[in-house]
Amino acid sequence: MNDHRRRVVVTGTGAVTPLGTADETWEALVAGRSGVGPITAFDPIDLPVRIAAEVRGFDPAEHFGVRDARRIDRFAQLGLVAARRAVAQSGLEVAGEAHRIGVVFGSGIGGISTVTEQAGVLAARGPSRVSPFLVPMMIPNMTAGQIAIETGAAGPTSCTVTACAASATAIATAADLIGLGRADAVVAGGSDAAVTLLCVAAFAQMKALSTRNDDPEAASRPFDAHRDGFVIGEGGAAVVLEERDHARARGATVLAELVGHGSSSDAHHLTAPDPAGSGAMAAMRGALTDAGLEADAVGYLNAHGTSTRLNDHTEALAAREVLGRHVPVSSTKSMTGHLLGAAGALEAIVCIQALRTGVIPATVNLVNPDPAFDIDLVVGEPRRSQVTVALSNSFGFGGHNVTLAFAAA
Repeated sequence: MNDHRRRVVVTGTGAVTPLGTADETWEALVAGRSGVGPITAFDPIDLPVRIAAEVRGFDPAEHFGVRDARRIDRFAQLGLVAARRAVAQSGLEVAGEAHRIGVVFGSGIGGISTVTEQAGVLAARGPSRVSPFLVPMMIPNMTAGQIAIETGAAGPTSCTVTACAASATAIATAADLIGLGRADAVVAGGSDAAVTLLCVAAFAQMKALSTRNDDPEAASRPFDAHRDGFVIGEGGAAVVLEERDHARARGATVLAELVGHGSSSDAHHLTAPDPAGSGAMAAMRGALTDAGLEADAVGYLNAHGTSTRLNDHTEALAAREVLGRHVPVSSTKSMTGHLLGAAGALEAIVCIQALRTGVIPATVNLVNPDPAFDIDLVVGEPRRSQVTVALSNSFGFGGHNVTLAFAAA
């Protein structure tokens, strides 16, 4: 680690996922329980894909009131609630130091449900009927803005839009703000709510989604020889990052330390990863270098592990090259589905929990491990291991790669 950079710790986590809150999600992951099921948000009868990992039972009016709920897109609703939960757990008080507290929150897609709904209004009823709230509801940065407004955080505030790496990019960016002394605490994470007719149809046309409609819970099967695509999901996840001495001074509970991060670009293809895995390797090596660690210090890798043919192959190749064959690897997307812009933050929380509990969740549905993968895949039951360093990989369309490195507090 850079001796001149301030140390960054995690003091709060929060989530809204297909499996519940952050704590409920962790319990479900350890139990091997899936959040995937038939789509209920719309009628998918004409689609080849009829399954998703939805956040069920989420009542926006309960969290925002009836009027405000109508003015906030679902992706921002999920992110805001996740951030509220993270701030509440951290006990962070903004009053008195507002300009030293920031927000960095990502999204892969933004307010897509509002865009499609209002496009329909425009077509059917004309421009005079388009909502004046369309723009603030659809722009991806609005979750970050809303979090700042709610909390009073007046420090650096921004939005990261690096596809499925968005919230991992947000956490890395937030860590740099703190490490460089530009903020003392930052709420970081991401959210997406793309279980819509348009998005599911688009991903299905790309042949990116699993079509195991008759067995939803078994559809997401990262690293399995018979994987056939990812399962689209939705949700929000957030962490509160804080300068270590700042957290100590106020008596906060430190959950873990963010000791490093690495980022790279495949510079290869719009959607496909570099088949040589060079970008993924660069991000993983970058995180280790940033943390001042050797590969043998790593006790767990939470893989991006989407359950697509190309991603899993490339990531397994990169993990084997950088970490060797003895580091335990699992993909919790096998149970949560792929939360797109929220995935990286949720999987960071999984790493933090693994560090705190000594439990590594298994990859479920991994019945026939791809024989090409020479890595230590955690299969079947969770594995107990005293993990002191955990890595989380996040990769996104456009070739964005981010690896986060966490250490036990």
